[in-house]
Amino acid sequence: MLRSAVTSATRSAVLRPTTTQVLRPATTLAAYYPKVARRLPTKYGGVYTVTLIPGDGIGAEITDSVKEIFEHVNAPIEWEQYDVSGLSSAGEASSIPLSIVRTQLLERCHAQQLDIYASVVLCKSIRGFPTRHNNVDFAIIRENTEGEYAGLEHQSYPGVVESLKVTTRNKSERIIRFAFDFALKNNRKAKEYKASGIQFNDMIVDNTSMQLVAKPGQFDVMVMPNLYGAIVSNIGAALVGGPGIVPGCNVGREYALFEPGCRHVAKDIMGTNKANPAAMILSSTMMLRHLGLESLANSIAQSTFDVINEGKVRTADMGGTATNE
Repeated sequence: MLRSAVTSATRSAVLRPTTTQVLRPATTLAAYYPKVARRLPTKYGGVYTVTLIPGDGIGAEITDSVKEIFEHVNAPIEWEQYDVSGLSSAGEASSIPLSIVRTQLLERCHAQQLDIYASVVLCKSIRGFPTRHNNVDFAIIRENTEGEYAGLEHQSYPGVVESLKVTTRNKSERIIRFAFDFALKNNRKAKEYKASGIQFNDMIVDNTSMQLVAKPGQFDVMVMPNLYGAIVSNIGAALVGGPGIVPGCNVGREYALFEPGCRHVAKDIMGTNKANPAAMILSSTMMLRHLGLESLANSIAQSTFDVINEGKVRTADMGGTATNE
């Protein structure tokens, strides 16, 4: 039902003249993040080829929503789909990197070896869907390639496992530059800067977590290492309504990846059609912007927010009874 409602609303939005559309700010629509990819995505005859990996759990259900919406609005996207999971063998997954290298675009797959170093998660209150705090509007910039999730582990002695947390100056500077660039290009609140640059502050993750829950309105653009970014992203999602409505993207110098801001497999509702596809739909609009398809991205994002605001079609996580079909 939700998928059908968004599809119908999007089709109408695409047909309406652009001048009649009332568009929300870029951050709400899931954003103008810095375009740092060096190579352009593969394009044949006006159609972009995108590697799609639905993944585990509810992945197939929420990506099907994106595929159906794109089909109905004639989005110039051709999917190159690979149905592999976390349980797939190395042989089954061996062809995926070749597809990624060829297309430079992928959805729902994290490839650390491709140096997709910057994660962007957008947490913003949605009109018509009240939560405890209604003034939430911040972006979380997370370093993707270092820290605890780098997987540098070994057993130094039977029964003793050591996990290395490696942080380098080079990659720390790179993600901080990305975050400042993001703040400037998106006219974030942090634009209260002097001639020398943006105003900034620092905070330990413990206090950050507490302050987020108590006074989220004080935050605008946040940059942090890998593990802390994962934790704070989940807190941010809870503040605005859950993982089903928070979009995200991951970018590097050569590749771009688009997936929900919170990576929840949600196997407990897999196959029940209860999964909320909004986060995946909004993430796909970030991909469209990456490709320069601004008008189409705006129409799909606007329609998604309009359906949520209307309140008639909502999945269980938003207090409704609608399915994701």
